[in-house]
Amino acid sequence: MKKNLILVTVFIIAILTLSACAPGISNQSLNDTTWSLVSYGSATNPTPAAADIETTLTFGADGQVSGNMGCNSFSGDFELKGDKIEFGPLMSTLMACEGPGMDQETAAFNVLRETVTASFDGSNLTLTGPDGDVLVLAQK
Repeated sequence: MKKNLILVTVFIIAILTLSACAPGISNQSLNDTTWSLVSYGSATNPTPAAADIETTLTFGADGQVSGNMGCNSFSGDFELKGDKIEFGPLMSTLMACEGPGMDQETAAFNVLRETVTASFDGSNLTLTGPDGDVLVLAQK
């Protein structure tokens, strides 16, 4: 009987440990948070975000995402599914911009147009698109 109790206890501890390490992020970790772009592009050779261009992404508790990608403001829906974030169609203003702001914005929207894989690396949130390009964001 004592041996069975020990086995059950070990099993429960193992399950709890594995579930704590399971991949994925929770709505709680994204709800009502705003993130600033740190870098974008290739995961192996990312481009640092332009220092003088405000680029933000805000996840609302209501399933809405909004922000500014360097030139244009945007908004839309998102749904968290394990370690994936599925973005609905994003609506954006249509201001014409030049230079690094437009390059940064184009790269960011290319990642956000589909389902991305999300992961936390310390205090950064990394969004990886299906083609392997990333957005690395720091919480504001």
